[in-house]
Amino acid sequence: FAQKDVFQLKDIEKIAPKEKGITSMSVKEILQSLVDDGMVDTDRIGTSNYFWAFPSKALHARKRKLEELESQFAESSQKKEALQKSIEKSKIGREDTAERAALMEELAALRQKKEQLKTEIDKYRECDPDVVEEMRQTNKVAKEAANRWTDNIFSIKSWAKRKFGFEESRIDKGFGIPEDLDYID
Repeated sequence: FAQKDVFQLKDIEKIAPKEKGITSMSVKEILQSLVDDGMVDTDRIGTSNYFWAFPSKALHARKRKLEELESQFAESSQKKEALQKSIEKSKIGREDTAERAALMEELAALRQKKEQLKTEIDKYRECDPDVVEEMRQTNKVAKEAANRWTDNIFSIKSWAKRKFGFEESRIDKGFGIPEDLDYID
């Protein structure tokens, strides 16, 4: 900002340690950080990189940010006002009266009764035809899966008998297969 000029990296590496007390090893890192933050502009012209930062750009950036924040503040204020009006409108007709208190008590009693009826229905859930049918379907799927695995076990046993010549009782004992393993009807 002070010199209002355009610099190359080597110029900045010479100036920064003398005028600002920045170590020459960290100049490139700091400069890259400033470029990333948008505080310093850079452009490649030919084989050289040029860096610059003018006070007017920073001023304009701050003005834009301020305008943006002010518009957000105005929007939020309008929303707050609208919500306050909505609250006031919703309070109309909800004043605490004896009739309203009686209705609130009735509502609470009906909600409690609803919960009691729900728990009673849950007690008899096993007798619900839909639940019974669902259990039948689940049992059917489980039975099919058990028979499929039993078939897989028999297939592996026959493969092991053919491949290795083991006796069936020896395979059952080695793999912990019960002697009475059979398909489920």
